[in-house]
Order: sequence, then C-alpha cells, then structure tokens
Amino acid sequence: MPRVLALLFLLCHGLVLALGAGPAGVGSFVFLVAAPLLAGAACLRRARRGRVALDWYAIALSMLLWAGGMAINLVDALGAARADLTPRASLLLYVLYAVPLVFILARARHERPSISLIDASMAALLGVLFFVHTGYFANRIDADTAAMSNVRYMFDIQNLCIALFALVRWLATDTAERRNLFRVLALYALAYLLSAGYINHVASQDSFGAYNDLLIDLPFLLLGVLALRPAPHARFLPSPRLARLVQAGGPIILPLLLLVVGTLVVDHARPLAVAGFVVATLGFGLRSTLLQADLLERQAALDQLARKDALTGVANRRQFDTVLQAEWNRMRRSGAGLGLLLVDIDHFKAFNDAHGHPAGDRCLQAVAAALQANVRRAGDSLARYGGEEFAVIVADSTLDDTVLLAETLRAAVETLALPEGTITISIGASFLQNPGMADIGKLLAEADTALYAAKHAGRNRVAVRTALVAPGAAVP
Repeated sequence: MPRVLALLFLLCHGLVLALGAGPAGVGSFVFLVAAPLLAGAACLRRARRGRVALDWYAIALSMLLWAGGMAINLVDALGAARADLTPRASLLLYVLYAVPLVFILARARHERPSISLIDASMAALLGVLFFVHTGYFANRIDADTAAMSNVRYMFDIQNLCIALFALVRWLATDTAERRNLFRVLALYALAYLLSAGYINHVASQDSFGAYNDLLIDLPFLLLGVLALRPAPHARFLPSPRLARLVQAGGPIILPLLLLVVGTLVVDHARPLAVAGFVVATLGFGLRSTLLQADLLERQAALDQLARKDALTGVANRRQFDTVLQAEWNRMRRSGAGLGLLLVDIDHFKAFNDAHGHPAGDRCLQAVAAALQANVRRAGDSLARYGGEEFAVIVADSTLDDTVLLAETLRAAVETLALPEGTITISIGASFLQNPGMADIGKLLAEADTALYAAKHAGRNRVAVRTALVAPGAAVP
C-alpha cells in the first residue's frame, strides 16, 4: 500500500507539472513541501512501534526542517518574501536538516541522557558553523561566480558524509532494530545524494516547476515507504568485533566534523571557530568521562552479579572460595580462630519430587533468607555451596561461637512456615585455630565429615568435628 501511494503522489505531481505548475511553479512547490512532510509522518508512525524511537523522531525532525526550507522557497516564489532575509532563512533550514541525521549516526545505543545532550549540543554547533561557512559564500554569489559552486560542493560533502556514515553503520550494526534504521537511512541518504547532485550540478539552470522536481520527491517517498515496511530478515550479520569497533568509533564523528568545519570558518568567523574547537575538545572529553563512569558502574554491577547466586541472592561458590582463602590468610597472620559450617537441606530431593521444582526453588530461597538473617556478625559469610547445600564462614571466632551459630541456624530453618510443611537442615561444623595444623582442604573435609555424621544420626541436628581443635580448647 505505501508503494501505491508513493506512485500516486508522483503521478499527481507529474500531472500538475504537465498541466502547468502555475506562476513561479507554485503547484510543484506544494508537492515538494508535502513529500518530506509525508516522509516525516511515516517516521513518526514507525517511532511509535519501534525500539529506537528517538532516532526515528530525529529523522522526522530532519524532514520537517527540509520542508521548512522548501516552504520558504515557496514564499519567495510568491513574491511575499524579504530579499535580505528569506534566502538566509532557507539556507539555515537546509543546513540544520543534516544536524539530527549526524546526531543519529554519531550516537551509540544505550547512552545516558546527559551524553545524548552533549552530542546534541555538538551537532547543533556543527550546524551553526556549517551555516556560517555556506552563508559566507552565498552572500558573495552576485560578486563571485565561484561562490555558488562552493556552496553546492559544501552540500555535496554534507550529503556524501551522511550517506557514507549511514552505510557504515548499516553494515556494522548487529541489533535488528538499529540495523533496519540505518538501512533505511543509508538507502534514503544515497538516493538524496544522487538526486541533489543531479539537481545542483546537471539541472542547476532549471527553475522550480520543471520535470526535474520529480527527482526531488524520490528520496522522501523512498524514506516513507521503507519506514512503513517491516524490517526484512537479516541475510548476514557483521562480526562482533566490527560492530564494537564502529559503535566505539561513532562518537568521534561529531568532534571531528566540528574541528574540520571550524578550520574552514576560521578566516571569516574566528570566534565561532574557536568555540567549535573548544566544544569539540571539551565535549568529547566530557562524554568520554561520563562513558567511563558508566562502564565502571556496569563493571561493578557485573562483578557483583558474578559473586552472587542468581536464585537465592547469597554469595556463590566462587565468592565462597575467595572469602575462605582471604580469611585463611588473615588467620595465619593473626592467629584468630576460623569456623566453617556446611548446611544441607534434609530430604530435599523428595521435597522436589513431591512438590515440583518451582516449590523447590522457593524452599531454597526461604532457607537462604533464614540463614542470612542470622549470619549477622561482621566478617561472617553465607554462600550457596551447591545444589541444596550452603556454607557459612565464621571468621575470628571460637569453637563455642561456631557451634552456637550452627544451632541458631538450625532452629531458624525449623521454624519456617512453608506452605508445603516443615523443612529441616543438618549442619556439619569444623573449627581451626592453629594454621600449622592443617590447610583449607582439611577444614572443608572435616566439615563435610561432620555433615555426614549429622545426617547419619537422624538429620535436623548439628555435628562437630574437633580433630583440628588445638589442645586445651573447650569442646561443647
């Protein structure tokens, strides 16, 4: 359906041209203003059902700016314009048309709003500098025959950069929604580059109201059709390395263009050129700082997740091994006691078989919460040891402290009110104060032996192994 409407639009425009576009091509101007507005409307509709809404909104804004520039040309054609203001206003809108597009191409995904604001500020200043540069030559057109050529070539460079950047982002983006966005933008930008190049260089002597106006419609109609079509299935995906490289390098586009355009205007707008240099440097530095802060926060969050058990929220086996080694080393230096508890949920396999795995998961979570609520001392650490087993490191303690904590944990779990009934645990405890007597493996082995003894003795109890207790230590 969108393709049919696009063809009807072209036919109607062609019919108006064939019948006579009216004085100064007014009839054709109506279609030239309507084409980008329709494309912008299609982008707005796509934004409402896509995951990259901000980018589609930016494209729609570009279409509105371009349509505004053409509308000013229409006012000029009707003779209602001011000769000293209208050409510059039209030129400004045509220049600003590129700003949202460059913003999209330079923007990485999942950025915080403050970084997007920095990019938007740099893109806006880039538009101002480009306008000043093209306006400098536009003001000299009557006195300098080469000035118009310079203006045309500047727009050629602008259109070429947008097309090339969009093509690179299309080929190097690995997410479906953004890949389709850059595909649409690249195809539109290439069509616009060819259309504008032909109008500006081959048909530059023709005024509006000629059949060449149909070429101006084509890129916008193509954009509207592509924006309304579902994203095609990707035939190939870029390598992850290429995707990361382009995504990381994209943000340098804006400061680099600011430096280039600032260099071009330094002779006739030195203060603005200096502003461009300063904003390019500070903007890129500030966004890099914010991005680095984000990366550090994400790294810390990932590190935290890597040390936690996903189901129960307590430390995982990896974190347990790390903490146990650290406490062992501290014990060797200070001579403090180190206790270890291995906790096993009694008859957990039968519980799972009777009530199902979801109930088993809830049981593990409830037991973990009860244990965590009673492991309160600074330095003590609870971890999921594996399956239905938990481990508690009792740092800087005595044998009495270790056994007392074990009994507290056992009683806390026994009083849990689960819908499926009562749950109990068995605990094996070991304790070591003299690091010269054994190593970590022996401490674990003693706790495991004690756990086996607790189960063998009838479960729901605490068993203690004292083989590693220093001579003379009190044993309960």
